[in-house]
Amino acid sequence: MALRNIVTQGDPALAKKCREVTEFNDRIRQLIDDLGDTLLESGGVGLAAPQVGVLRRVIVVLETNVGEDEDEILYELVNPEIIEQSGEQSGPEGCLSVPGVYGIVTRPEYVKVRAYDRDGEPFEVEAHGLTARCFCHEIDHLDGHLFTEKAERILDPEELAEDGEE
Repeated sequence: MALRNIVTQGDPALAKKCREVTEFNDRIRQLIDDLGDTLLESGGVGLAAPQVGVLRRVIVVLETNVGEDEDEILYELVNPEIIEQSGEQSGPEGCLSVPGVYGIVTRPEYVKVRAYDRDGEPFEVEAHGLTARCFCHEIDHLDGHLFTEKAERILDPEELAEDGEE
């Protein structure tokens, strides 16, 4: 288990477009493992390689829309791209690289993502709700964008406290 440091807003890695992965080797598999470990330790639901200072198109997303008796699923996506989307959802969004800040962001309710697994095998995954939001958020990181750029407004501390009480 290797934990990596999560970089925060202002770090140049967060503003750069990431390079596609062309070789599926032990370095990429180690990066994926480290991203998964770092995500699970952080308590977040998604993490992109640039958030740990690596400019490669790799993300991990935790699927939380599972039944009570089912384990959460950790998706590992290399070179992900959204190939289909529909609907709309607006709600609070935060980021491990922008600690303590939340904003209202509108995202698709549904997405279909095409990607490669850790061994270079292509696959597609469909997601709704929070997981769809997370895929969009993490893919934005790969293009050098933070959620704060898309936020309709940033929530103030009082609004956050109210949301926590509901």
